[in-house]
Amino acid sequence: MQVGLVGLGKMGANMRERIRAAGIEVVGFDRNPDVTDVGSLEELVEKLPAGERIVWVMVPSGDITDGVVNELSGLLTSGDMVIDGGNSYYQDDKPHADLLAGKGIGFLDAGVSGGVWGLKNGYGLMVGGDAALVERAMPVFDALRPEGERADGFVHAGAVGAGHFAKMVHNGIEYGLMQAYAEGYELLAAKDLVTDVHGTMRAWTKGTVVRSWLLELLVKALDEDPGLGEIDDWVEDSGEGRWTVDEAIDLAVPAPVISASLFARFASRQGESPAMKAVAALRQQFGGHAVKPAGTTGPQASTTPAAGAAVPPSA
Repeated sequence: MQVGLVGLGKMGANMRERIRAAGIEVVGFDRNPDVTDVGSLEELVEKLPAGERIVWVMVPSGDITDGVVNELSGLLTSGDMVIDGGNSYYQDDKPHADLLAGKGIGFLDAGVSGGVWGLKNGYGLMVGGDAALVERAMPVFDALRPEGERADGFVHAGAVGAGHFAKMVHNGIEYGLMQAYAEGYELLAAKDLVTDVHGTMRAWTKGTVVRSWLLELLVKALDEDPGLGEIDDWVEDSGEGRWTVDEAIDLAVPAPVISASLFARFASRQGESPAMKAVAALRQQFGGHAVKPAGTTGPQASTTPAAGAAVPPSA
């Protein structure tokens, strides 16, 4: 079996490696000549068997994804398939599916969770689209998902758009979970009575009802930077939290925790906050997202960027 993979960034490159480890041939394309297997999308398509091509798109959402799908629609042929595995807005999926369907090309949307740890641990997958297309692409999904029961790391969530909608809600929940851990960290640090904040949070990682991978990552961040003194408390939001809150409003579903966690990220850009340092550290741990060095934002920061200062991530 062969698959094309467009976009070899932090997640895409690891996904290529994991798929290859499962014995599936991968032809990858990226604009970065240091990581790409081919020089163009056209060359990628030519290297895959016509009429049964599967091309996985793993690029930033919005205009970049639109451009790749549009270009592929002119290169692929009837019987081929495109899978959008980026963090696309779910309402973009049907227009992409309709464009491709007009040329006999299938389309699936795949929400992918796992960040930079997915190569080792596998990726949680939420897929939308036709069941026959899902079954055809299942060897690729099985290569990417965690080991064990398929249902524990993979779901065919529904029709086109369902995969990205599920991933959007997943990321909204992620916002709330990170904010709760971060606020707990700040409360512990604010009380002189607790002399080992790091050790307290480490003790929560086994046996307690609040144990989780995110908590383990926060402890890991504290291992690497006690007190989180090396990073700024500026926290970017990549879009999914806003989309989740918009949907909650449209559907009249109360989502106070997710909404508050999104607004807390906005507040992080106005002044120093230990809790938001913890959220920034968590995003860096699970997703490799950039952080700002301490002192580069907020009212006390210089107007001149520090040497090597990180740029807020767009995703």
